[in-house]
Amino acid sequence: MLDDYFRQYGLIAIFAALAVAVPTGMLLVSTVFSFLGIRPRVFDVVKDSIYECGFATIGGGWSGFNFRFYGFALLFVIFDVEVVFLFPWAASFGFLSAQFGAFALVEMLVFIAILVLGWVHAWKKGDLEWR
Repeated sequence: MLDDYFRQYGLIAIFAALAVAVPTGMLLVSTVFSFLGIRPRVFDVVKDSIYECGFATIGGGWSGFNFRFYGFALLFVIFDVEVVFLFPWAASFGFLSAQFGAFALVEMLVFIAILVLGWVHAWKKGDLEWR
């Protein structure tokens, strides 16, 4: 039994090594190809332009970005991902309540309370209002 336990960690180590080795190998091969001249480094005005679609750009390359879009999207992603955790809990609540009793319900109520506190904090800070 202990042998099977360590074998699982061996698989994780193999996957971790592959996850590091594949991107590192790609970068090294690309660099070697660049030094050997197989991968060309030809710079072109069109290639260095902002858009490669053939249309001339209007204005400068830098434009002002309203960071409220970013903040609002980030809050949406955070709360959306947290709500995704509610579905597996709700789907297995019957099994959890039979095995753990009221602890499963109290644990999820604490989780929801933390979400509500985050929501109230974002609301009071003004992050949910479009000014």
